[in-house]
Amino acid sequence: MFHTDAAQAVGKIPTRVDELGVDLLSVAGHKLYAPKGIGALYIRRGTPIESLVHGAGHEGGRRAGTENILLAVGLGMACDLASENLKNAKTKELRDYFWDELKRYFKEGIALNGHPEERLPNTLSVSFIGKVGQDILESIPELAASTGSACHSGMVQISSVLKAMKVEERVGKGTIRFSLGRYTTKEEIDEVVRLLKERV
Repeated sequence: MFHTDAAQAVGKIPTRVDELGVDLLSVAGHKLYAPKGIGALYIRRGTPIESLVHGAGHEGGRRAGTENILLAVGLGMACDLASENLKNAKTKELRDYFWDELKRYFKEGIALNGHPEERLPNTLSVSFIGKVGQDILESIPELAASTGSACHSGMVQISSVLKAMKVEERVGKGTIRFSLGRYTTKEEIDEVVRLLKERV
């Protein structure tokens, strides 16, 4: 059996279960503008799965308890809107503009993590070489982003994902992952670039 956590993918790239060949696929609603607290698990017909909550026969006997219809409708509507938005290349264009601006200013002091093309259209993971991602984010409190490393007892360690990608330790420590949203503007990107130039 194969399960994929499609929380980051749904709403950004096509995620058709038959094309992917998965038996189970999970969706996090808040990642595609649905209300917080709703998600979904696709289960291919015939895939054996143990009940999560026992008691009544809801959800085909898989989970007892009354369904939250309002949240489910919210997830359905968010999926409809997201499928229409898949054709819109604006987010990808902004992400690429963001990367071009960072590269133009930081030159050899910045590296792209991941494949240059085969990646989510809304995500930009970069490493500021010789820096620590957490230090950068702490210097820009008005920016919400995530780092690719963690600090434990004064030691900075890169994530297991970056290690699996064979990103060098000295590079990976400076990793920041920026996520663009459906409503991100060029002006916001320009402001982030300005703050990074000023404080990195």
